[in-house]
Amino acid sequence: MPLDTADFPADRELVLERIIDVPAEKLYQCWTTPELMPQWFCPKPWTVSNVRMDVRTGGNTYLEMNGPNGEVMPQPGVYLEVVPNRKIVFTDAFTETWKPSAKPFMVAIVTFEDLGDGTTRYRAAARHWSAEDKAAHEQMGFHEGWGIVADQLAALARTL
Repeated sequence: MPLDTADFPADRELVLERIIDVPAEKLYQCWTTPELMPQWFCPKPWTVSNVRMDVRTGGNTYLEMNGPNGEVMPQPGVYLEVVPNRKIVFTDAFTETWKPSAKPFMVAIVTFEDLGDGTTRYRAAARHWSAEDKAAHEQMGFHEGWGIVADQLAALARTL
């Protein structure tokens, strides 16, 4: 059964929504092509490396975010739902199929709604296990960071 994007407690969810002047399939392509992820997935000066993706429901995903001071943040996870050109749901609650992580943080629900005129309603939601996790994510810069990433995603998708 598909995960619903409604009826989730607001005190545990952060959402970024934009209308992007790019067709949904190009945004989805950026999200599902390992070679494209380093070009947009985190705000600069951070970079992405070691991308591995098995883009299917139950498939594993892994990448490393690399900071300007040598920080390395492994990002393992599992895809919970994949609907080509429409939805990607993934979580860090599992480090690989179905190996629980030590500290789950969120489930991400990314949707691409084709508006029929070459534009897409892009929605990226981060659902957290607790209000404290949501607050921590917000303090880490969710809105600014995910906004920058959405801009980088759109810019790359326009070139495809």
